[in-house]
Amino acid sequence: MSAQASTELQMLEGEAARRRTFAIISHPDAGKTTLTEKLLLYGGQLREAGQVQARGGRRNAVSDWTELEQTRGISVTSTSMRFEHAGTMLNLLDTPGHRDFSEDTLRVLAAADSAVILLDAARGVQEQTRMLFEVARARGLPLITFINKFDRPGMEPLEMLDHIETELNLRPAPLTWPVGSGGEFRGLIDRRTDRAIALDRTPRGAQAAHAETASAQTMADDPHWAAALEESELVSGAGEAFDEAAFLSGTCTPVLFGSAMWNFGISELLDVIVTHAPPPQPRFQVDGQAREVGAPFSAQVFKVQANTDPRHRDRLAFLRVCSGRFERGMRVTNVRTGRPITLAHVHEVFGRDRGELLEAWPGDVMGVSGVRELRVGDTVAVAADTSPFRAIATLVPEHLVTAHAVDSSKRKQFRRGLEQLDEEGVVHLLSRLSVDDRVPTLGAVGQLQLEVCLHRMRTEFGCEIRLDPTPWTVTRRVDASEVDKVLNFDRAEAFRRGDGATIAAFADAYRLRRFIQLHPEVELTRLLGDVPATVLQ
Repeated sequence: MSAQASTELQMLEGEAARRRTFAIISHPDAGKTTLTEKLLLYGGQLREAGQVQARGGRRNAVSDWTELEQTRGISVTSTSMRFEHAGTMLNLLDTPGHRDFSEDTLRVLAAADSAVILLDAARGVQEQTRMLFEVARARGLPLITFINKFDRPGMEPLEMLDHIETELNLRPAPLTWPVGSGGEFRGLIDRRTDRAIALDRTPRGAQAAHAETASAQTMADDPHWAAALEESELVSGAGEAFDEAAFLSGTCTPVLFGSAMWNFGISELLDVIVTHAPPPQPRFQVDGQAREVGAPFSAQVFKVQANTDPRHRDRLAFLRVCSGRFERGMRVTNVRTGRPITLAHVHEVFGRDRGELLEAWPGDVMGVSGVRELRVGDTVAVAADTSPFRAIATLVPEHLVTAHAVDSSKRKQFRRGLEQLDEEGVVHLLSRLSVDDRVPTLGAVGQLQLEVCLHRMRTEFGCEIRLDPTPWTVTRRVDASEVDKVLNFDRAEAFRRGDGATIAAFADAYRLRRFIQLHPEVELTRLLGDVPATVLQ
């Protein structure tokens, strides 16, 4: 290796080592958007943190920028935001919290190197997002747990630790410990340094100050602090210490307590992400080989978003840099099609805003516009013979409907709009295999996805559509070689997606169970794409 090549490799490895690419996953109303805003506030990207809510006078959150998010008060799309903290470049991948948009979260998890599990202190782990936790862990993502809303009534901290271990099968290792809870929440003990962090409840709660002392022991005269110190020592006696190797292997999760609303515990969470979350790791290809971060440039598309600027009808592909250094204007190959692409219009994306991106390193997220052929899961690389990265998992759609244009004269807009939403992953565009039916079938994980489809078809494509129910209510992925068995079964149907994946649909759960009894050799799964078998059933 020449001296110049050695220097360039050292620079690349250094830039990769100071990057952390992480996602935040949670159940609805756990405070994920508020937490995201506060992380950006600490990173110097915002002057004032906002929260998404349907009513009231507060400003909208930068991470929830679409019209539907701002009017409904929910997160319906994932966003990417980059900021620097303590010399570390953080790529924050925000995801929708609602179960109906779990597919978007799954795609984002494929681009992350670690994840923050956000739990509501009162509700803990919710069933509707359990699969997201399972997929994150099955992918080997190290998981950091932040227990939010501790300023409100909820579980006791010891009860919460037991809840995490029981529900997620993760060994919890608390790095901070709460002092009081609900209205009596007084602060935190940093168990790593024995530092006391007292909560100063000011009228401007989101800007709450931290009053700190040298040692938590100096606060022992206060009964709340004394009780918390005793509990913390009890946890230490039980051997719940943080194990770095176990964390990186996905069996241990560091636990932090706080309140995103009061801007409390956020600094400690950021410190843990910077100190313990892993930098970009080698990414596995379909040939089974791991592509090292120091290899020539390659990236994978994990999201496509159209009409971020409705005035220009744009289309943005989000790529995670997996290896090498990107430079603007670089000529690469789309491995799926074999066609060359010039990456000339590349952006650093921050919610809805964009900035010019001249270079990027492993772990970074790029927004590429002007290249319509890029689809979710595509691999781009400077070397044309590069093996593609493994497919990105998506959920099998649970709701099947047929779509019809209200105005038959708008067939062109109807078809173009549905194809666009299918490419983005908003809905699945399916075709029946039993008959030559030209009426498109749409598949979605939840009803809210269908509402987004209706809204965007009307506002972005000028086409009102009608969605009619179908007689099939239970779906599973099935291998194409087994489709005939499905088609010959009572009240069942098979569908094909544009990428060739086949889906079996049954009238109800009883018929699914009956089919499994009659055909135990047929593998039926809940996920599409490359996910370990432990989470497919």
